[in-house]
Amino acid sequence: MVQPAISVGVGYGVVVGLGLGFAVLMICISYILKKYNSEKQTSEHFNTASHSVRTGLVASAVVSSWTWASTLLTSAQKTYQYGVSGAFWYASGACVQILLFTVLAIELKRKAPNAHTFLEVVRARCGPLAHTVFIFFAYVTNILVMAMLLCGGSATIASVTGVNTVAACFLLPVGVIIYTIFGGIKATFLTDYIHTIIILVILIMFSLSAYSASDKIGSPSKLYDMLKAAGESHPVEGNAEGSYLTMRSREGAIFFIINLAGNFGTVFVDNGYWQKAIAANPASALPGYILGGVSWFAIPWLAATTTGLVCLALEAMPYFPTYPNRMTDLEVSQGLALPYGAIALMGKTGANATVVLVFMAVTSAASSELIAVSSIFTYDIYKQYVRRNAGNKELLYTGHIVLIVFGFVMSAFATGLYYGNVSMGYLYLLMGVLVCPAVIPATCVMLSTRTSKLAITVSPVLGLISSIISWLVVAASQGSGKLTIETTGANNPMLAGNVVGLLSPILYLFIFSIVKPEKYDFNDLLSKFRMHYESEEEEILQRKKLNRASIISKIAATGVAAVFIILWPWPMYGSKYIFSKRFFTGWVVVGLIWIFFTVFSVGIFPLWEGRRDIYLVVKRMFESAFGAKVIESEDFGVVEGMNVEKGEEKGIEKTNEKENGYLYV
Repeated sequence: MVQPAISVGVGYGVVVGLGLGFAVLMICISYILKKYNSEKQTSEHFNTASHSVRTGLVASAVVSSWTWASTLLTSAQKTYQYGVSGAFWYASGACVQILLFTVLAIELKRKAPNAHTFLEVVRARCGPLAHTVFIFFAYVTNILVMAMLLCGGSATIASVTGVNTVAACFLLPVGVIIYTIFGGIKATFLTDYIHTIIILVILIMFSLSAYSASDKIGSPSKLYDMLKAAGESHPVEGNAEGSYLTMRSREGAIFFIINLAGNFGTVFVDNGYWQKAIAANPASALPGYILGGVSWFAIPWLAATTTGLVCLALEAMPYFPTYPNRMTDLEVSQGLALPYGAIALMGKTGANATVVLVFMAVTSAASSELIAVSSIFTYDIYKQYVRRNAGNKELLYTGHIVLIVFGFVMSAFATGLYYGNVSMGYLYLLMGVLVCPAVIPATCVMLSTRTSKLAITVSPVLGLISSIISWLVVAASQGSGKLTIETTGANNPMLAGNVVGLLSPILYLFIFSIVKPEKYDFNDLLSKFRMHYESEEEEILQRKKLNRASIISKIAATGVAAVFIILWPWPMYGSKYIFSKRFFTGWVVVGLIWIFFTVFSVGIFPLWEGRRDIYLVVKRMFESAFGAKVIESEDFGVVEGMNVEKGEEKGIEKTNEKENGYLYV
């Protein structure tokens, strides 16, 4: 049994204190925005932020929402198992989905700009049965992601601090629930920004310590020597020459395919990412998602290259938490390579930083999942099937109740998984089996005119049946007929389930579109979710901008994705190249440069982009504090003041704020 590196009190202090601290901060920010920026908390604003979020905050929110506990913990775990390839395969295999999702984000802004959720679009195009099918897949995605967050976060915090795992499962969501209730999706954008900055600072601290400051390693050169010795001591089966310093890793490549397939499900089927596209200002969706995807890559790549490799290098040292033994399979699956590596490298400082890091990763992503679940229930279930004429206050109240219930139900579910020895690593591999069957059909909803309603409705269900059968048959055949956590969680069964889940719906879509052919007119969709403009000229201008963005997104997203998943890694895999010391040093330096680019993109740029709004709010607060009258004027080219009228019986919010041609309704 590994002794906790820091006290239980510190663990509870972080889980409870930081959670409540963020809740208080968000309550204060919501009050300030309401009083000094005329923002009113309506159901529309709670779920869509009035379609007004700009590029920097979109990029920051994408980075933060995609930086789960598993982003840090699983990437380090795979690096510990497979070496340098593990970090790269994780980062590249999970980065391209955000880049390619940019295409769908733009299409959503073009074809259904006033939608609240993607599922509303499914119903408008394909009817209530397809709507029900996609609600199921969306909720399965939210449940799996939230379970991973709580399982990974609670296991790490418990191992480092000694906090009771069940207590951590129930306490982690508390602060998130509170600040999300008060701030809605706008709260997720603002807290995402703060969380991202803290995560980046801690990762940079780990990296600089490992590669320059620590007397235990202190340079890429020394780390290289230690990794070479580790490869000779316990070589990796399937790696070129058993080395940890090569991209040629058989098991790493299998994980890459699982990772690539599975994460299509958790982006394309998670309503949280669709909502960020909905909340984005039309001009911000394209650069926000592209910038966010490219910036995010550095986080798992550098985090895992640092902590996963440090864990490998130092685990033979007396100060390593499991010394004299190597980590057990369960500890590896729970994602403990990162905390153990940080503790070995930096002692209590590393332990404290790990707890804060994991807390930030869990809570930022959890907020997005809570909003996604709340929005689906509010607009796709309650307003659609329970009370069609529900007003704004009723919808807002319903969303709050669902958010609270889901948070604590997931705490109970995560507790059950803990007692069943189902780890975060197992759930991460499983998610594609269960949610990928909806990926291609969801894409067809936004891109294809020839795919029939019947095909979109039936193909996800048949794909799910196919993926589960494939997964379990391979597991049984390799496990002598036994289906256990170990046999079903092995790479080959998960590979079969993920790939079949992602690709089999293509066949079903083709067959059922031939059986019952039809052609859909996207103008029908636009008529149901049309955004109101100030004039016809403004509408024409915006449509031209979005049409241009649609073309750019397809070219840019496809090109960058091809670099990450084909042009960069596979030539290195095929060559069986073992990193030289000089090449490894360059590899690390590129990671450090990239993480500082991420700091600029999602840390500094949002502040610069929002400088006018920050100035106006601070100005009004100053004038109010000193009794001065707030004068409506134009400062820095933006209009002060925003009047809000509510259409209570319709649940509509009207504002006079115009930005980039939109009059938000």
